[in-house]
Amino acid sequence: MSRIYLSAPHMGVKEQANIAEAFATNWIAPLGPFVDGFEKKLCEFTGSGHAAALSSGTAALHLGLMLCGVKTGDIVLCPSFTFSATVNPVIYIGAEPVFIDSEKETWNMSPDLLRIAIKVLKTEGKTPKALLIVHLYGMPAAMDELLQIAKENNLAVIEDAAESLGSLYKGKHTGTFGKTGILSFNGNKIITTSGGGALLSDDEELIKKSRFLATQARDQAPHYQHSEIGYNYRLSNICAAIGCGQMEVLNDRIAQRRNNFDKYHTAFKNTDAISLLQEPEGYFSNRWLSTIIIDPEKTKGNTTREDVRLKLDTLNIESRPLWKPMHMQPVFEKHRAFTDGTCEQLFKNGLCLPSGSSLTDEQHALICKTILEVVK
Repeated sequence: MSRIYLSAPHMGVKEQANIAEAFATNWIAPLGPFVDGFEKKLCEFTGSGHAAALSSGTAALHLGLMLCGVKTGDIVLCPSFTFSATVNPVIYIGAEPVFIDSEKETWNMSPDLLRIAIKVLKTEGKTPKALLIVHLYGMPAAMDELLQIAKENNLAVIEDAAESLGSLYKGKHTGTFGKTGILSFNGNKIITTSGGGALLSDDEELIKKSRFLATQARDQAPHYQHSEIGYNYRLSNICAAIGCGQMEVLNDRIAQRRNNFDKYHTAFKNTDAISLLQEPEGYFSNRWLSTIIIDPEKTKGNTTREDVRLKLDTLNIESRPLWKPMHMQPVFEKHRAFTDGTCEQLFKNGLCLPSGSSLTDEQHALICKTILEVVK
């Protein structure tokens, strides 16, 4: 049987035409009319004032941290329950990540533990510089509380909305709350440009500066002159051509992913051993990935998420454990963490299920049937 992927790219009808136009007009290099158009579409969709299309979400995070004033030795408060790409740019800069555990309501950063961490750090004479918020699997974080804590402690807020394009917190798009927000268009995201990302901000000068740094920080001169260190971070016109086509189907992709979640919820609603993360009031998730928690103690044979994952794999169905917390990763284990066991338990019992917008009803039914057979 053909492999059922976790989150496969899903093209519309306009992408090929846009690529052909880019070739026909010889706009192959980084920058070009599709880059400008893609940035405009991102602003129109999210409500952000300005956007810079970049080569990856990681590049956007790197620039976003720099432009928020994070420097070598600064403390950046980060969620532990995330992908390593969230934290790697903190290390690029030479800053110090301090990890905060999750709350059970959203699986995102716990405001309560964040307050504790800041209090402890300040008693040690350490003042955090920035707060890096992630909207995991498309679920918005508790923004009111987190933003209030940031305001009280003069923290620059950077939002990692790589997984949450189209998600809303109280009607406002994720990625538009902080000083900067980042998006990712990697091949597994809700829309893709093959590889790519974007930096969002209402600060026009910040976005202008990001574009300057992303094009090798070349000064205005007839010759090549550089007064600052720059980066090769701009998105190509070809990739942006794909992105412009993908933006036309983004609302459809969100609806399809949410439909996947609803079908999983229906299939498992009468099985005590399986639970799914629900949206709190005022939250709207794009349901980038549908995830389940399997409680071994509520199964007849102490079935674990690993039992389910391995059974799905025998049928050529991809699934994956939830993110392994950063404070448990060998590369980050020396860094400070404020935890209460929440994200460790999520990692132990959680599983990501196939969630692509091209998933068929037959494929979905097979996945559900297989999981129920293993759990029961």
